Amino acid sequence: MTRHGTLYGIGVGPGDPDLITLKAVKTLHRVDVVLAAASTKNEASLALSIATPHLALGVEILRLGFPMTRDAAVLDAAWNANAKAVAEILDAGKSAAFLTLGDPLTYSTFGYLARALAPRTNAPVEVVPGVTSYQAAAARTGRVLVESGESMAVVSGVADEASLTRVLENAQSAVILKAYKNLPVIRRVLKKLGLDDACVFVTRLGLEGEEVISGLDNLPEKPSYFSLLLVRKPG
Repeated sequence: MTRHGTLYGIGVGPGDPDLITLKAVKTLHRVDVVLAAASTKNEASLALSIATPHLALGVEILRLGFPMTRDAAVLDAAWNANAKAVAEILDAGKSAAFLTLGDPLTYSTFGYLARALAPRTNAPVEVVPGVTSYQAAAARTGRVLVESGESMAVVSGVADEASLTRVLENAQSAVILKAYKNLPVIRRVLKKLGLDDACVFVTRLGLEGEEVISGLDNLPEKPSYFSLLLVRKPG
């Protein structure tokens, strides 16, 4: 009976290599292969650059290419090809770590990979949680996310205006992730709800070009992909 290797989904944190967990580091030291998602246009992987100081010497690194497109057929083909490659590694008895920014189960590519992999192998899958970008942003700015009986919503910044409005109307505190392409809509919703001064914009946290901006007046016209907003209603 073939002994499968284990796939570990490892969150490497928001950007600062010091924010990776001890469990993640220990796991990285014992896997046979490190898997890093990268654009098919280049081999750059921010998650890999964060994890690099913590990798075992000589560990095999495999970059999995993902096209930057919304074409469902192209994306599906890429997921299937990558899942096949990972299954072959695991079925050969090798353990592998798939690196993700932040946490593997929060707006991460890991969930897609795990689903595509499931029909192809019986290899076990384990998740090593990571520090999220909004946890690090709260620490960086000293802002309390929630306390006492308050509730907090984690919202996708690419949601439509009606969805954003509905969520922000009903939550005392909110984190808006992916606050880049749809920023004009996000600003309009926040202004409409009178939350201009209740938010802070954080971009490229822990990376070169990090910026923290309070309020909505001085936000960049073309923000980085690595941008988010923390919103907490006064009172």
